[in-house]
Amino acid sequence: MARLLRLGPSGFPQHVIQRGNNRQACFHSEQDLIAYAGWLKQFSWEFEAQLHAWVFMTNHVHLLVTPQLDNGVSSMMQALGQVCVRYFNRAYLRSGTLWEGRYKSCLVQAEDYLLQCYRYIELNPVRAGMVRYPALLLV
Repeated sequence: MARLLRLGPSGFPQHVIQRGNNRQACFHSEQDLIAYAGWLKQFSWEFEAQLHAWVFMTNHVHLLVTPQLDNGVSSMMQALGQVCVRYFNRAYLRSGTLWEGRYKSCLVQAEDYLLQCYRYIELNPVRAGMVRYPALLLV
């Protein structure tokens, strides 16, 4: 069965979630996080997707992003996924997939839901016990 097409209209925020394969770690070092953040910044600019909020957990990421072009998020995530898998496999002498299937996303249409997404993303590492307080990391 063919994959369903994603809705990716420009101007609508999307909450994006991508998990490591089998929920395994997709970031093992600070260098992994720095590399991912750099590519995320690069591809968000390249594909005109405004990044509002993000969190990199050990085994998944959450992004809140608004594409300025139709299907901009899909293009950004495809480019990001390809470069990350190559990096990870080379760095850790492995092969195969890094991510658990396609990324998940949902359109954020209501303003109150947009604020809930911001809070959810910011507090994710606090709820997971990784940090005590949310902090801002400038990329």
